[in-house]
Parts: sequence; C-alpha cells; structure tokens
Amino acid sequence: MSDQTRAAVFFAAAIVIFLIWSHFFMPAAPTPSQLNQKSTNAQTTSNATPQIPSAQASNAPAALSSIPAVEAKTEGSVAVESSYYRVEISNRGGTLHSWQLEKYFDDQKPPHPLDIINKDISQELGWPLSVSLSDPTLEAKANSALYQITPGASDLKAPAQITMQWSDGHLSVSKKLSFHDSYDTDVEASVLLDGKPIPFVLAWRGQFGDKAVYQAPQLVSVFYSQNGKLATPLQYRKLGTPNNQIQPYDQGGAMDYAGIEDQFFAAAFIPNSSPIALWHWTQWHHYTDSNNQQASEPDAQIGVAPVAAGTLSAKLFLGPKDLQVLGQQQPSLEALINFGWTGVIAKPLLFALEWLHKYIPNYGWAIVVLTLLLNMALFPVKISSFRSARKMQQVAPEIKAIQDRYKKYSMRDPRKQKMNEEVMAVYSREKINPAAGCLPVLPQLIILWAFWRVLAYSIVLRHEPWIGWIHDLSARDPYYILPIGMAITAFAMQKLTPMPATVDASQQKMMMLMPLFFVVLLFRYASGLNLYYFTANLVGAAQQWYLNRTHPLPSRSKFKKNRE
Repeated sequence: MSDQTRAAVFFAAAIVIFLIWSHFFMPAAPTPSQLNQKSTNAQTTSNATPQIPSAQASNAPAALSSIPAVEAKTEGSVAVESSYYRVEISNRGGTLHSWQLEKYFDDQKPPHPLDIINKDISQELGWPLSVSLSDPTLEAKANSALYQITPGASDLKAPAQITMQWSDGHLSVSKKLSFHDSYDTDVEASVLLDGKPIPFVLAWRGQFGDKAVYQAPQLVSVFYSQNGKLATPLQYRKLGTPNNQIQPYDQGGAMDYAGIEDQFFAAAFIPNSSPIALWHWTQWHHYTDSNNQQASEPDAQIGVAPVAAGTLSAKLFLGPKDLQVLGQQQPSLEALINFGWTGVIAKPLLFALEWLHKYIPNYGWAIVVLTLLLNMALFPVKISSFRSARKMQQVAPEIKAIQDRYKKYSMRDPRKQKMNEEVMAVYSREKINPAAGCLPVLPQLIILWAFWRVLAYSIVLRHEPWIGWIHDLSARDPYYILPIGMAITAFAMQKLTPMPATVDASQQKMMMLMPLFFVVLLFRYASGLNLYYFTANLVGAAQQWYLNRTHPLPSRSKFKKNRE
C-alpha cells in the first residue's frame, strides 16, 4: 500500500475508531421491548421508595418528648426569582417543584424558560430536595408533611433566604436555602430523631435536565470529583447497588463536588464547611408510548449527605455547562465539559468560535468560516503530505514489481528480508521518507478531533439556527440533508485522490465505502457537527483538485528517464 493510501486509511480509520468508541462507550439506548422487560422484572419494587442502607431508626414507641410539633396548616408554595432563575418551592415535603433557567428556553411554541425539573415524572418518583432515611415510615412522613416556611411571602427576589421546618415531636427536619443572584444557592439540611442527629440523604429525585432532548433519560449521568480528579460519569446502568440498581449506593469517600448532568446543564453540590458523601441509584418512570402501550424508562437519581451524622452544608450550582460560568466556581467545574484529552486545543477553538460569532451573528456560518480557516491553516501541511505521496506514487510500479518477485515466499522466509532491503534502497535512491506522508496527518487529526469535541459538547450551539430547515445546531438534522451531503463530498474527495498502482481492488472498494459508513455513524449527531464535516470535506475536495492540477503525476517514461 502506498504512503498516500496509508495516510488516508490511517486518517479515516482513526476517525472511525474514535466515532465508534464515542458511540458505543456510552450505554446504548434500550429498545422499548428491553425497557418494558426491565420494567416488568422490577415492577413490584420500582415504585417503592428506596432507603439508605444505614442503621435502622428505633421502632419502639416514642418516649415523651419536649420537642414541639411544627407543621403548616395549609399547603402552599413560595417562588424565588432572579435574573438567572425562577424557583418554586412547595411546603409539601419542603421540596423543589420548579427550577426555570431564565436565559435558556424549551422547545415549546412560543418558547418558555427551560424547567430543569420534570413535574410529571417527579409526581411518580419524588421531588428534588426530599430526604431519604433508613426507616421508610419516617421517610414517608418527612416527605409528605406540610413544612412551615419563613418568610411567609409567596414571591421573593434574590438574594433571599428561606427556612423550612417540620416536626411531629419525634422526627424533626430542617432545610435552609440561601438564594443568590447567580447560579449558586447555599443549602443546609438536618434531620433529628428525638433531638439527636441521624443519617439522611438529601435527594435529587425525578428526571433532571431538558426533557425535550432526544433520548433524554439516557443522556443524564452522575458525576463526582475526589482528590482533585473528576471520575468517569456514571450512566444509569452503573448506578445503585450492584445487581440492584434501585437500591441507593454510597460511592464512598468525601467529594470535592458531586451532582447530576445532562448534555448541557448540571446540578453540582459543592461542600461548604464539612465533607459530603454521594449516593446514587436508578428508578423507572412509567408512561404511555405512541402505540398506546405502557412502557418505562430509567432515570438517574442522586443524593448527598454529610459524611458524619449532622448538618449538611453545601453550595448548589444549577446552571448551564458554559465554560466561563463553570470556571468561576470554586473548585472549578470546567471538567464537566467533556473535551477529553483534546482540551488544550478545544478550548481555544471554542473561544475562536465565540469570537467569530461577535462579527458573524449566526453560529452556523461561524462554524463554516472557522472550518475554512482551519483547513487553510493546515493546507501547507497537506501540501507536504501530498508531495510525499506523489513521490510514493512515482515509485509504486517499481515497488510492486519487487513485491511480486518475492510474493511466493512466506513472511518467515529469510529472502523476505532481501525484499525489504530492495524496497528501502528505492526509497533511499529517490530520497523518500516512508513516514513523511503519515506524520503531517497527525496534527490535522488532533485539531479535527478537538473541533469535533467543541461542536458536540458546547452549549453555545443549543437552539442556534443556521438556514432553512436547521433550527437547532445542537440537534440532529431533521431531514438528514447534511449527513447525506457530507457523504457525497467525502465520496468526491475519495475520487479526486489518486489511487496508486499498489492498491488492489478490495482496498479501493473499502475506501469508497467509507463515506457510507460515516453516514451511518453521523446521521443522528448534531447538525452543527455534520455542517462542520460537510464544509471540511467540501474544502478538502477543492484543495485536492487544486493539488492534482498543479502537481500532476509524471509520466512513466519521464520517471524511467529520471531513474536512469
């Protein structure tokens, strides 16, 4: 195989391996039949409230207590507003019933501020900031009681502080929320039994994130950081006690921070004064599908708790996975944007894209321009690789003739070494470095991967239109026009790339099928990502046409004359 072909195969295979790894490393979305089967198997337990596996509270009759009972007389709610959010708190269980992000919108017509809390699912699975206890009876009381909320005003403006208290004279629960005019809220909580602190978990139940996203439950994951290192996020299949996902599991150890996230938003608990522990599990919500059949889907659930029995004190960040916003947190939450090992390149590319958007008020065209700039900047590298490939093409017939003379010998035959010596002698005579064509591909590949990460994980593309049918660059192309266009331009680039004589028919077919394989992999990816690949292929085809015109392959007779 010639150096040019090796470079092309290396480049294509590396991208294919990367995309396959990205596609299959995350758990695949279960089919409806799989979901229904799992739901049937867990039907008797999935709706039961999971409890933390700690020491059971005493079931003996409560002794006479001097702790006064504290309970509201009627059910009500309090709303807290700022320029960043609008939060609705119910005194039923002292829980969150709505958390709207004022700067981000849903897919409704007309759009409304995005509500991170899915009310329908929380009705079944429970609400955020409910408590989980080892005693199911006590837990049910704590999460269904009417808490006294102070101040009693129904609408507040941040900064504001809300205290929620309830007690039946035996069990006492206290929660305090301090809202700021930012994405941060300070949270304090404690649970007492007969005046003594007991273990508890402050849970984020229900479904987190943007429910309109394709396969939303499968995109939600649990994250945590320990000793300054962010662990691999946990998908719903890896949550809970092994072999019993609905049973809460203590991840173990003190956390730098921990929380739950979807593609573009995150809720992170950051300890204030004392360390916190992370608990996680999976529950299944039920719904009626498009065929009017009962189905179920998994939802990731988390909870945080003080490492030792006492008061939980933490800062809750709930907002967008925006690089600048996350970087302002202490400790920084920038690692939640999954740039992987390409982060050192991806971050400057993201800043460049945002800078271009200041002058090009359309992120679609900004992607096109930045792709053009990247390809032009890498064009000298491509020329170097192309020249090396041309030299390899010139000697390809001679190399093939040498290989044909020795093809009857096995790889273990010592005479094969003679073949290698003759091949290297040809390369030496023509001053050809066999690796020179592949090495220039490496920086191109790294930059392309980094830009892929930017487009796949950056919130700046969310709900950003391009032209015509593309209304959201972070969503898939509804008509698959861009993936098909990407395949056509990739096929054109393949046709324009000269095939050396050493490439047999099977290798040529493999190369020609590669664009079709890309369509299969990318047709459900974000349209912004497909726009990037379409533009890159279009520019690459134009560059290849130019190189073919300006650097034609010398004729065989001319090559023989030069060799002589």
